[in-house]
Amino acid sequence: MEASARIPSASEPGLRRSVHRSMQRTALLSITLLVGLAGVLLSMVASPAAAGQEELDPQAALKDALGKAGIEIDLARGMCSIPARVLVREELLEFLLVGPHGSAHESLFVTEVRPSLLNTALLALGAERGVNARWETKDPAPTEEERKQGLSPVEVTPPEGDGFFLYALWKEDGEVYFHRVEDLLRNLKTGRTMRRHRWVYLGSRFAEIEKGEPEQFIADREQNLINIAFFSEGNTLITAALEDCLEQTIWIANSWLLPERTWPIQFVFTREPVSSFPDEWLSALSDPSEASSAGESTEE
Repeated sequence: MEASARIPSASEPGLRRSVHRSMQRTALLSITLLVGLAGVLLSMVASPAAAGQEELDPQAALKDALGKAGIEIDLARGMCSIPARVLVREELLEFLLVGPHGSAHESLFVTEVRPSLLNTALLALGAERGVNARWETKDPAPTEEERKQGLSPVEVTPPEGDGFFLYALWKEDGEVYFHRVEDLLRNLKTGRTMRRHRWVYLGSRFAEIEKGEPEQFIADREQNLINIAFFSEGNTLITAALEDCLEQTIWIANSWLLPERTWPIQFVFTREPVSSFPDEWLSALSDPSEASSAGESTEE
């Protein structure tokens, strides 16, 4: 990323008026991608009049196309998953999921999947854009004495709206593990894991990075997909939605539950809480410990 290129904040004067247009463009892009992904495969299918040929189901075409991008989707069960790896286990966290060129020094997981394609899958599951966290100056403002006592002059409203329940799924020593992602995060202030909740879908946004150049989908550019701590810009696809997430220095991995760094996982997005996953997803999980064990047996 060029050091000279600055991404305008969504709250800057003049840009707030364009937020609605940006939301419309985000939705239009994703709809276009949905149609395009299905259309590419449909165009490859011979006419149903051809001997032995049947028209391909558009949902099957979409599933196949997303699969080629590393995204598994189950429309009937309202869920999708992407491959990811464990990243930061011992340091403070501000993000849950990023790309290789995102804020990798402060994210629990990393994925190679392109954010705009994941956004397409989330929209295909029926996600509707929620509202990001909001900072508003209190009126009347706190007195000097109240400020000394710790009362903030700003009222923060957590994100609200539609979203997803998030899971991490992996295999280790032949056993399958899955956890709500909140169970994998520790709140240093309370000493407990993060409270389980629905994470709010934001869908990122478009912005003009260089004057006169086409606007860019910011999640693709920044490669930050899911944030834990609140950020006013709304550049990610999904955000945490708890009041505790206002603080940026209290979140750390619950490393007692996690496999080692770089361990492969499936990161799962569901519309409702679940207790099971498609069998084909489970059977496809890779287990590095099995390969390690096989290597040790060969040496013996």
